Amino acid sequence: MPSTAERLQLFQQLYPKVNTVLVGSGTKEDKLHALCQLLHSKVNWYNWVGFYLVDPANPQLLVLGPYVGESTEHTRIPFSQGVCGRAASRKEIVLVNDVSQEPNYLACSRKVKSEIVVPIRKIDKLVGVLDIDSHTLEAFYKADQDFLKGICDLLFIIF
Repeated sequence: MPSTAERLQLFQQLYPKVNTVLVGSGTKEDKLHALCQLLHSKVNWYNWVGFYLVDPANPQLLVLGPYVGESTEHTRIPFSQGVCGRAASRKEIVLVNDVSQEPNYLACSRKVKSEIVVPIRKIDKLVGVLDIDSHTLEAFYKADQDFLKGICDLLFIIF
């Protein structure tokens, strides 16, 4: 696993690419998918990258949006379930270093060892979450949290 310094260097290189995606042409879904592809391809410990968006018909439900990685059966997640649901209901980052120790974990793959979920807001309204799984235990550092929060803070421009 890369050190904090190596992560910070990588993330600094990725910020301009994230910005290019966000201000580029395409639909919201196109841009979210492009972000998934960018993160999945450039950060080798990000093994599944995806967005769950708040269902406009049911604001207590997340619906799977664009993602890159293995397919998942979890296409609709109530705020009361799983790591994504907890991040959505609390509107805060949830980091699980070892998913086998998480009592409310919704298993997508036996390969997943750790997960981070970052809420996305437009003004004060939750619009979705960014969910990232890793096949490595304790894959996410404070640098990852800060980087991903920075991306999610920028996403308001496409919602």
